[in-house]
Amino acid sequence: MKLILTWLLAACALLLVANLYPGVQVQSFGSALIAAAVIGLFNVLVRPVLVVLTLPVTVVTLGLFLFVINALLFWAAASILDGFHVAGFWAALLGSLIYSLIMLVVNLAVKSFLR
Repeated sequence: MKLILTWLLAACALLLVANLYPGVQVQSFGSALIAAAVIGLFNVLVRPVLVVLTLPVTVVTLGLFLFVINALLFWAAASILDGFHVAGFWAALLGSLIYSLIMLVVNLAVKSFLR
């Protein structure tokens, strides 16, 4: 139940990002559902590997390189999907920051709602 609710809200968050920021475009709610699933899979499977591989750079930049990793994963998800488009790296960086902030609120709300 929690996973499905979070997935649906992640798709809504992606649509909200597309409405707030013109550098991110989502064609439909179905595209947002698929994009949210792909972004979630990238965050679970690819992100830990990238974090470990770039650990020296992350330490030198005091963790700021993690924003670059998030942007690259956001951009990669957009590059393999048809209904989800990001204008470039800087759009991916800003879009991933907005998406992360919205998902922080969503995760806190889901956690408190499903206690």
